[in-house]
Amino acid sequence: MSYHRNSKYLWSLTPGIFTILGNSLGSWWVISNLIYSLVFLAILEFFLPEDKRNDESEDSKLPDFILVCHVVLQIIALSAFFNSIYHGRISGYFLIFAAISTGVHTGSSSIIVAHEMIHRKARSWQLLGKFLLFTAGNIYFFVDHLRVHHKWVGTDKDPATARRGESVYTFFIRSTIGQVVSSWKVEKGRLTGFNKSVWSFENYVLRSGLILIAFSSLLYAVIGPLALLAFLLQCLIANFLLEYTNYIEHYGLTRPDNIRVNVELSWQSDKVLSRFILIDLSRHSDHHFYASKPYHTLRSHEESPVLPAGYASCIYLAMIPPLWYKLIHPRIDLLNGKEISPGTIG
Repeated sequence: MSYHRNSKYLWSLTPGIFTILGNSLGSWWVISNLIYSLVFLAILEFFLPEDKRNDESEDSKLPDFILVCHVVLQIIALSAFFNSIYHGRISGYFLIFAAISTGVHTGSSSIIVAHEMIHRKARSWQLLGKFLLFTAGNIYFFVDHLRVHHKWVGTDKDPATARRGESVYTFFIRSTIGQVVSSWKVEKGRLTGFNKSVWSFENYVLRSGLILIAFSSLLYAVIGPLALLAFLLQCLIANFLLEYTNYIEHYGLTRPDNIRVNVELSWQSDKVLSRFILIDLSRHSDHHFYASKPYHTLRSHEESPVLPAGYASCIYLAMIPPLWYKLIHPRIDLLNGKEISPGTIG
C-alpha cells in the first residue's frame, strides 16, 4: 500500500521533463511546460476528484529518491536553458516564453521541493534546498519561512500571511519586501548573539545575495545580457508563484499572538492532482501542525478549511480578485463562527 501511494508522487517529475524538452529543442517547444502546468493541469484539476485517504506510509526510500530527482531535473532544465540561448536555439520572443515556462517549473516544482528539504534536520537536505532556492534567485525564504512564518503565521508579525481583501498582486509586493526585511532582522539578531557583524559572510541573506550577483555577472560575461535578463525573468515568475502559494495557503486566516497554531489556520485541498504533483503541499494544515513531518506522511484533517479549488487551479481564481473574494470570503465567514481554544504558541 505504501509503495503504491508513494509511486504517485512520480507525477511531480513531469513538469521538469516538459521543461527540459522545451529548453532543449527551442522554437515553440519552449512553451511545453507553460501549457502543461498552467493550462492542462490547472484546467484538468477542476474535473478530478479528491483523495482524502490518510494511508500510513512511513517508507521514505522512494519519496526521498523523488526529491533528489527534482534537483537533477532542475540542473538539467537550467543547463538546457542556458545552452540553447548560447547556441541560438532560443532567441527573440521565444526567449521570453522559455523564461516564463522555466520559471513556472522553478516556482511550482523546485521551490516546493526546496520547502520540503529545508524542513529536514540533516544538513545535506538543507543544502540541496538552499541550492534550489538559489536557482530561483531567492535569498530570504530559508530564513523567513523557518524562523518567522512558522512562528507567527496568521498574525500581523508574519509578512507571508495574506490579509482579507488583499489581492495576490499587492500581496506579492508586500510579502516579498516584508520577508526580505524580516529575514535580515533575524540574521542580524542571530549574529549579534554571537558577537558577529551583520555584514559577515555568515549572514545567509547577504551571502546569498552576493553569490547571486556573482552568478549573474558570470552569466552576463559568458552568454550575454539577454541570458541574464531571461534568468531574472524566470526568477521573477518563480517567486511570484511562491508568493501565490503563500497567498492561498493562509488567506484571511488570523489568530491573536496567544493562540496556538492549529489545523484551522491553513487552507488545505485534497484534490488528487495537487496532492501528488505538488508532493502533498496542499495538505498544508498538517504541515503547520507538525512542521517536521515528511511530505509523504501528511494527513488530511476534517476540521481544516478547504479551498474552493486545488492549488494548481486556484491560480485562475486568485488572479481575478473579485472572483476570488466571492468564493473565499463566505468560507472565512463560516470559519469565524467557530471558537478556537486559546493555548500557547507552538
